[in-house]
Amino acid sequence: MSAPEFSSASARALLKGTAILVIAVGLSACSTTKKPLTTGSIPSEPAVTRSLDGMNATQLAAAQKEIGEAYEKNPKDRATGLQYADVLRMNGRNDQALAVMQQVAINYPSDREVLAAYGKAQAAAGQFEQALQTIGRAQTPDRPDWRLISAQGAILDQLGRSQEARERYRKALDLQPNEPSVLSNLGMSYLLAKDLKTAETYLQSASEQPGADSGVRQNLALAVGLQGRFAEAEAIARKELSPAQAEANVAYLRGILSQQNSWQKLAAKDGGLDNNTN
Repeated sequence: MSAPEFSSASARALLKGTAILVIAVGLSACSTTKKPLTTGSIPSEPAVTRSLDGMNATQLAAAQKEIGEAYEKNPKDRATGLQYADVLRMNGRNDQALAVMQQVAINYPSDREVLAAYGKAQAAAGQFEQALQTIGRAQTPDRPDWRLISAQGAILDQLGRSQEARERYRKALDLQPNEPSVLSNLGMSYLLAKDLKTAETYLQSASEQPGADSGVRQNLALAVGLQGRFAEAEAIARKELSPAQAEANVAYLRGILSQQNSWQKLAAKDGGLDNNTN
């Protein structure tokens, strides 16, 4: 049986989780504080002080319970609300994360970082137009934030407005040259458009920048794997990670690459498949 016809819309649907991950990268450090930040955190005393990044499913479930209990005790606490929404999203509970962020935004309607996190929650829940508006409210023309500009680009890509998205990424790069998360977003934009070779070029550049994280390398592994270089893709997915994290990344990569063989058809159209493909 032949693989089904593969379209850019199909690519956006299958890559939705990855693209949302990129949005999270773009908004994870909007604070101007010099204190170390966890994913989506703010400079305060959160219920869980260690980073949520790198936690396995069991640890994230425990963190959600702990932060949730703190949130129930004081639902108006800004720090706890932001971190609770973040851990809910990491556990796949996007609708609940959005509901939490709605309450935080009601209590802090003019807070730039709260608006940014609210926009991230809206995007994760699939409310892309609303997310664009919210993130736009968080932006200030006199002090433009490259993270917010890049996040707008990632949302525009999800809406199929790739040209506008790339304009945002390049504007963000003007403000923050060689920023790996923005280069990664730009690479993913070309991947969504099925231009795998250009996507790999930007993602390779992103992975080589100081500060590139595992999310950037996972995107590079995806672009490489879509071209049929599966052994190379797995090697990238495993790089600089703990064994548990590496296995999770490889499992995610294999799951995407195996979906209905559509990825192989996409890669074949770009002439990227080699003899390792079955």
